Amino acid sequence: METSPLAILSTALLVTLYFFFHHLRRRKAPKLPPGPPPLPIIGNLHQLANPPHRCLHSLAKSYGPIMFLRFGNKPTVVVSSPEVAELVLRTHDSILSSRPSLDAVRHLSYGNKGMALADNGAYWRGMRRICMLQLLSPAKVESFAPMRREELGRVFGRVRAAAAAREAVDVSAEVAQLIGDLACRMILGYSTRDKFNLKPVMLQALRLAQAFNLADYVPLLGALDLQGMTRRAKALNRALDKVLEDIMREHEEDTTGKYKGDFIDTLLADMGHPINSSSQDEPVHILGRTNIKAIALDMFAGSYESSAVAIEWAMSELIRHPHTMKRLQQELEAVIGLGRTVEESDLPKLEYLEMVVKESLRLYPPGPLLLPHESTEGVEIGGYYIPKGTRVLVNAWALGRDANAWTENAEEFLPERFENSSVDVKGRDFHLIPFGSGRRGCPGMNMGLVNVRLVLAQLVHCFDWELPEGTSPSELDMSEGIGLSMLREKHLILRPSYRLLV
Repeated sequence: METSPLAILSTALLVTLYFFFHHLRRRKAPKLPPGPPPLPIIGNLHQLANPPHRCLHSLAKSYGPIMFLRFGNKPTVVVSSPEVAELVLRTHDSILSSRPSLDAVRHLSYGNKGMALADNGAYWRGMRRICMLQLLSPAKVESFAPMRREELGRVFGRVRAAAAAREAVDVSAEVAQLIGDLACRMILGYSTRDKFNLKPVMLQALRLAQAFNLADYVPLLGALDLQGMTRRAKALNRALDKVLEDIMREHEEDTTGKYKGDFIDTLLADMGHPINSSSQDEPVHILGRTNIKAIALDMFAGSYESSAVAIEWAMSELIRHPHTMKRLQQELEAVIGLGRTVEESDLPKLEYLEMVVKESLRLYPPGPLLLPHESTEGVEIGGYYIPKGTRVLVNAWALGRDANAWTENAEEFLPERFENSSVDVKGRDFHLIPFGSGRRGCPGMNMGLVNVRLVLAQLVHCFDWELPEGTSPSELDMSEGIGLSMLREKHLILRPSYRLLV
């Protein structure tokens, strides 16, 4: 049977039209950032390894500073250069300042009712206002100075006793204990030595929140709870809630005023008041017990591990660079003398201390991957299209080691790079953003910096330090632990020698 010329022409026309429109659709499809090809179902999850900031930095060397990945079925963009970070955190901040909802974290945080994880909107703006004005203002930070002096004095006494006995000190454990006590007293009115010890349960919650949860990437598996993370998160939330409820009740029943000024006391005084102003778009939210508990957990999570990690890495680098340690001690001697310990009023005069802290935060940001952002609508960044609902990860660790921003010695610990430099850590210079930037920047930055500067200055001023058993500084193990925090894999163990004249 012969095929008619009309049939051949019709078929050819249909094929031509098909390829024409297919090509037209491909041309109109938005251009996504480059990235490795994903596998079915799991996407690029098989390429994610510990520590994630190093793994993603390695991938970015092949695919560029704005890289597209799929973790399960969740589109994700990873930012690894200061220029792109500025586009994300400043230029398009309003579109990219929302937060993804993570399964276990949602159960731990009372349904994301704190400030750090709340979705962008009137509720979040109201919570941030409360935190900035009532909990983390400069006056509030200064009001805790006597408490910081008292808790630091306890550590000073223990380390001085170890020096007299010629014993080594677990610096990591001492610093963690100190920061934990400061956080508990500031937020809850209790230290970890008192009857309401939130710290052990909170540490379990932090570890669970940082753990890999398959349900966050393949939501269909969420209901199965294959890893048991939802069950554990709910159990930990019940344990946290019980302790927080007991603490709040004791605050409400207290008539002595001993809790006056801590965060729980401040928030209870505002309970029943609106969190946000009236709006046509969103209802007015009232500050209640659940909101107060969520804020308390936010504050504890944000303050406990980050300051301790920053101090730990700074001490590690000072041990590895004796000339830097000596220069810092010389500055402390010149400004303070050997007749007393460091006071908070001394900190603005210690310029080299400031350089050391900046350099340590550059190399070891406590949260090497900033908390994830999520796009609320499609947006073009750097010539690439970022679809609505895309998670955006800013690799602060990579920004701090960007060779274009820091020259060829970006991997070296060199505080002198900040001499005569206006670069700071407050979020204006996008190659150094350990506290983030933009509207989602860390509101507790000033509190954290005071803790880090004061503790580091006191440890260096009051004591000489050396590695035990004659270990060379160049042999100090600088390995990172597993997880999203920049923890040392091994505790920092040092032998102190008292150096003051009093």
